[in-house]
Amino acid sequence: MKKIIHNELTEVALITLMIAVGMMLLSGCSPKKPGSAGGEAAAPEVPVFAVNTTTAVEGQIRDYLPLSGDIAAGSTVDTYSDAAGKVSRLYVSVGSRVARNQAIAEIDPSRPGMTYIESVVRAPIAGTIVALPAEVGATISQAVPIARIAGGTALEIRLNVAERFISKMAMGLPCEITLDAWPGEVFRGSITEIAPTVDPSSRTMEVRVNVENPGSRLKAGMFAKVRIITERKDNIVKIPASAMIQRFGESYLFTVENDPKDANFKIARRQIVTPGILIDGVLEIQQGLKAGDEVIVRGQSLLEDGARVNVIDRVTPLSAN
Repeated sequence: MKKIIHNELTEVALITLMIAVGMMLLSGCSPKKPGSAGGEAAAPEVPVFAVNTTTAVEGQIRDYLPLSGDIAAGSTVDTYSDAAGKVSRLYVSVGSRVARNQAIAEIDPSRPGMTYIESVVRAPIAGTIVALPAEVGATISQAVPIARIAGGTALEIRLNVAERFISKMAMGLPCEITLDAWPGEVFRGSITEIAPTVDPSSRTMEVRVNVENPGSRLKAGMFAKVRIITERKDNIVKIPASAMIQRFGESYLFTVENDPKDANFKIARRQIVTPGILIDGVLEIQQGLKAGDEVIVRGQSLLEDGARVNVIDRVTPLSAN
């Protein structure tokens, strides 16, 4: 009787073990994937790239040649005495306004044992005394100037243009003039004279720029920075130069538009463009972009066409001028 009971217990244990092994095998054949509900695979996540954008602007772009020089009087005349001798009297000082033929100084040509009538030096033109090398009591000759007179109120800047830029020079080209004495202000001028020859030692050509002087705030001798505007284009599309990418002989950028598959997202669109002139970080776009398009200016290096983007900042657009 005990033997029968023992055999029955053994069979029950064996059956229980087989059922457990079968369940383990079944469980191993159909595992649930992590993150899935009911064993079904979850949809892959689409990456979203953070970018900064700005708006393409229609406006003006200008190419220029930067130079610098000293402001000088437009016409300057040195005044000389007709006789050699000592300066006995000066009628003017630096800054004095004089009329044509006005007396400037007297020269005593007397020698030991001889007395001569004093010679009067007169202004050859009307203007302002800008230099007065002579002093009372000094002995001068006919080759030494008594005074330097700047005629009128006209001012000019003489600039030396390198030989490689000569082809860009032309009479009447507009100029923008800035000075440390008047920070933040821009004065205007234009090219009024171009030298007919090139200096063989410096390989430069002299050009003269007249300076508009509203309020007579500019003075001869001031140092000025000059931009000669060599080319100007109006009604062009321009963007920050940082937006464009050049790879494998192509120039392109990315614009932003709504995702046609999901209105809650935006995507980047790759646009092949034709760039124009580049001035101070501002790039002209001749083809491939229109004014008002939203252009990615930061974060575009890893983008592909159609990539989802998140605009985290919109940069202030460029000025139209």
